[in-house]
Amino acid sequence: MDLQYALELVGTLVFAISGALAIRELEHDMFGAGFTGFITAIGGGTLRDILLDSYPLVWINDVYFLYTILLGVLAAFIFPKFLSRLRKTFFLFDTLGIAFFTVLGVEKALSLGMRPEIAAIMGMFSAVMGGVIRDTLTNQIPILFRKEIYASACLAGAIVYLILNSFEVSRDVNLLISIAVIISIRLISVRYKLSLPRLD
Repeated sequence: MDLQYALELVGTLVFAISGALAIRELEHDMFGAGFTGFITAIGGGTLRDILLDSYPLVWINDVYFLYTILLGVLAAFIFPKFLSRLRKTFFLFDTLGIAFFTVLGVEKALSLGMRPEIAAIMGMFSAVMGGVIRDTLTNQIPILFRKEIYASACLAGAIVYLILNSFEVSRDVNLLISIAVIISIRLISVRYKLSLPRLD
């Protein structure tokens, strides 16, 4: 199992847990939690692949993604209190998930011959759209539209990946550095309550 595949499974797992916990706290049953976990986990990647005309979709082509989502949903039901202590309002899982999916989305777009600018946007879409769908399904204001630095952190990480890639930095090293950049931006922005300028 190479690093990219492992990170994609981990990203899928944490997004599935995030989605399942979101609906569970609204006292829905396991099917509802499973559906929301599934949509959260595959939403961004599915939108990316449709826009890039890449078929079959990743989760259709590889059944291990479905097993990973199931594992995440089960974990949310078996260890809800433990998992809830690990995150604060989905912060931990969202941060890990968007970091993984951003760089993997960029990688996927580049592998299909897309220009770097398009690859950066596809990386951002991969990262944030699953969370947007999750928040919409649970009747929350999508985090994308809140004051937090979210999508812009993904875009920054995507740009870092593209810059390092242009210098032919080792792929695995590039993935880890770009992921670290996204996580760091999110941690610092939340810790110090930073946000982008508002349109007044």
